[in-house]
Parts: sequence; structure tokens; C-alpha cells
Amino acid sequence: MSITIADVAARAGVSKTTVSRVLNGKGELDLRTAERVRQVIAELGYVPSARAVGLARGRTRIVGMLVPSLTWPWMGEVLQGAVDVVETEGYGLLLFTCNRGEESMQQFASQVSAQSFDGLLVIEPEGTLAYIEQLHARGLPVVMIDDRSKQPVFPSVATTNVDGAEAAARHLIELGRKRPLVITGVERFGCTQERLDGFRDTYAAAGIELDPRLVFEGDFTHDCGRRGVQYAIDAQLGFDAIFAHNDLSAGGAIQAVRESGRSVPGDVSVVGFDDIPYAQHTEPPLTTVHQPMRQMGQTAARMLMGYFNGQPLPEEPTVLPTTLIVRSSTAPA
Repeated sequence: MSITIADVAARAGVSKTTVSRVLNGKGELDLRTAERVRQVIAELGYVPSARAVGLARGRTRIVGMLVPSLTWPWMGEVLQGAVDVVETEGYGLLLFTCNRGEESMQQFASQVSAQSFDGLLVIEPEGTLAYIEQLHARGLPVVMIDDRSKQPVFPSVATTNVDGAEAAARHLIELGRKRPLVITGVERFGCTQERLDGFRDTYAAAGIELDPRLVFEGDFTHDCGRRGVQYAIDAQLGFDAIFAHNDLSAGGAIQAVRESGRSVPGDVSVVGFDDIPYAQHTEPPLTTVHQPMRQMGQTAARMLMGYFNGQPLPEEPTVLPTTLIVRSSTAPA
């Protein structure tokens, strides 16, 4: 049978409140009494519940994290970044996904009501922003990661989607690539519009207008990259470059180009976005825009840790820069 705080109190001849005060270092206690309680704790091998101790101290020392799914290609990097900071500070991480839709959110809401965590990191599941803003308004400290240009009313950590797309466009222009096929992400996502705008505006500044027929709406999957290329080939739309809004769709595009009998990068140069580990293992290795996903997770977690230590949360979004990583999928025309 597990040892309880009542067992410790009975053996030491004190109240459960006194044992609790010894465990939490609260209040003035007779030194001999405190020492006797500690000795009994050691003799019985009593291990207090971390949650009970945390609640007694007014804090659970748990950080909640709400994400849409663990299947997103860069999700692991963000999670690892958050864990790096949270565990270093002696906190635990309680992870929630929305894999089961409304049922998942109901389970999450029950943990919010139970005050199971001190603060929340969020990669916003679609359609939950208003609810998360309500939680923030009620006093729960919240930091969003990858704000998708929505700029919520609570702190966020984002990256430079426009700058990243501009860098991709400049690179292709410098290589003499004048007819790019753009395979976008999901249209309703803010990052999709930012990447398209940055890319299109940079080409326009160079005196090259994108052919609107060469803008194909994708969904960030490997298959949409293949479909985008096949669409352009079937429509007999000439293209000498591809800018895909993530690395998975870029990989699908590379495969479709090579299957059509054209070469990458000789006939078609391909640029992706994210720089997930997969980008180094396409054939040829993918030129892509690096998003600092692990750093984003670390930065958001540090904001919460700072808040717990008395520092105010920043009012403005924190934006981390992207970097163009040139590999073998791009070359001069």
C-alpha cells in the first residue's frame, strides 16, 4: 500500500497540516518537530504528489501545450524546443492535441477547469482562437507559436514568412529563372498569403509578373506537389522553377518533374519552405527557407518561465528570422 501524508502525521505525532508545512517550507515550525517529520518521511519512504505540493505552493509547475496534431512535419522540433526550456526550469509539460476534434477540446477544457497547468503554449488548432483568447482574458498566461499572421491579443512567436519568400524569389531570379510555378499552402492560412505575396512582389520588382495560371493551391502534402506539377504539364504551361510553400510539397514536385523526363535542377529549379530534416534527403537535396522551429518553441517557453518569475509578457509579437538554405535542387538556367 502507498504511504500517505496521514501515515506520516500519525507516525510523527503531528497533524497533516504540519507535515504539509514541512514539505512546502511554509510558516515557522519548531526545528525539532520539523526534523522529526523529515526523519519519518525518510523512514517510511513517503513521496509526496508533485501536483499536491505544487497546488499547496499555489502553482502546479506544469505547462500545458495545445497543438492541432503531432503529424505536422515540423511539430517535433517545436515540441523539443519547448521541452528543452520547460524541463531545465524544473517544470513538466502536459500535451493536448485536437486529433478527435470536439471531444479533444472538451477534454482540454476539463483540464483547464481543474487548473492542471500554470500557463499555456499554443499552436492554434483551427477554430479555437476565440476560446484561447477567452482563457487569456480570464487570467491564464498564454503564448502562441506560429501565429499565422492573426496577431492574437496575447503574446506570440512567429517567423518572417514574407522575408523568407522574398529570399526564395531573389535566389531564383539570380539564377535566371523567369517562369516559376508556385505551389501554395492552404489559402485560408495567413502564412500562405504572406509567402505568396513576398514571392510575387519580389518578381514584380524585378520586372517579371507571375503568370496567375502558374499559381496552384495546395495543402502542404507531398501529393499536392505532384499534382501541381502534373496540372502545369497537362495545361502545357511552361515553367523553369518551382516555389513550394513547404518541403513536403516541394519533394512531391521534384519527383513529378523527374518522372516527366525533365531534370532537377537543370531544367527546373525547386525551392521549398521549412527546412525539415526531409529536405536534406530529397534527390537532389532541397534548397529551402529555414524556419527556426526549435528556437520558436524555446522562445515561447522562455516567455512563460519569465512570467512565472515576475517578468511581464511582451505586448508585441516576437518575430524570428528565416534563412535561405541553398542545396542542390537549384542551379542557373
